[in-house]
Amino acid sequence: MKYLFIYLKGLAMGAADVVPGVSGGTIAFITGILDTLLNSIRSINFSLFGVIKQKGLKGAFLHINGPFLVCLFTGIMTSILTLAKLISFLLVAYPIPVWSFFFGLILISVVHMLKQVTGFSVARLALFVLGVAVAWGITMINPMALEFTRMNIFLGGCIAITAMLLPGISGSFILVLLGLYSAVLGAVKSFDIAVMLTFMAGAVVGLLSFSHLLSLLLRKYHDATLVFLTGLMLGTLGKIWPWKETLTWRENSKGEMVALLERNLSPMQFEHLTGQNALMIWAVIAMFAGILLVWGLERFAIRHPKIIE
Repeated sequence: MKYLFIYLKGLAMGAADVVPGVSGGTIAFITGILDTLLNSIRSINFSLFGVIKQKGLKGAFLHINGPFLVCLFTGIMTSILTLAKLISFLLVAYPIPVWSFFFGLILISVVHMLKQVTGFSVARLALFVLGVAVAWGITMINPMALEFTRMNIFLGGCIAITAMLLPGISGSFILVLLGLYSAVLGAVKSFDIAVMLTFMAGAVVGLLSFSHLLSLLLRKYHDATLVFLTGLMLGTLGKIWPWKETLTWRENSKGEMVALLERNLSPMQFEHLTGQNALMIWAVIAMFAGILLVWGLERFAIRHPKIIE
């Protein structure tokens, strides 16, 4: 049962990774597996060769918490391969309810995470505000246009993969900001092995190195780091606000024009400028569905702590 729940959390992380502006790290954060994920990845280092020598491959597999990682990453890949098309369709066909659902999900998650902080101070309040500002700034800055070189591909992989661990920051959106999104997806589509391996190498380096840093911060400065990460989550709400006006467009790997820079609108402004229905009732229902989902997970975790861990 424990590993079934880990698999389901992987499904949720994979589904979130499909949505631009929402990261799998956010789901790991609110479902309580971020620490376990960080510690498991952190255990993959050069000392693992000594563990293999002493305990064999099975011992090394258990040393890195292999069953957890296998279940989680299987869930992530299952979700990406099976739910990606559905979520992409819903984002196009019913964008307002879908964005409203994620808006409510993250909003209540901020409340949920702040309740885990033992005490507040001026310094922690400053870290919270800093987290909000950083996330908001990232979602609002103009995209760059990095040259598509091997080094930039490698660095892009290093930076983008941190979204898997860092709540609030979307890896796909980071690639858009770097100007590498279309090129990387194009390389995947054309099965350009050299580019794919370079990007994957950067992703592996970024994953292993950043996991050590974030794990260290959570161990030594748990509440302060928690406050900053929660600020990051809150700061992304501007990115997933349901009612927007598209200012500029970009071409994706399929040659389709998709939104790049957007401006948030009130529901009334949205109806006035676009002539479309703001779908307020459906938006409110979807938002409360996201809130109730996190609230239900919190209640379930209190009643069944060993299962949900």
